[in-house]
Amino acid sequence: MEFVGKILFMAVMAIFVQNFVLMRFLGLCPYIGVSKKLDSALGMGMAVIFVMTMASTFTWLIHTYLLVPLHL
Repeated sequence: MEFVGKILFMAVMAIFVQNFVLMRFLGLCPYIGVSKKLDSALGMGMAVIFVMTMASTFTWLIHTYLLVPLHL
């Protein structure tokens, strides 16, 4: 039962506390659903996923290889 509680806790944290869209207002346009057409919504969703992935990757690289070695 403890395992299920931990999984549920992680799911709630991921959805409500550490959610990029709700916490940082990133990618708000596709979240609100401004686009009514499937093609443009899919394109905008893919663009948001790409930008979020690149931003997270570069942030991790800077943190790991620059800030941590310099103790900043």
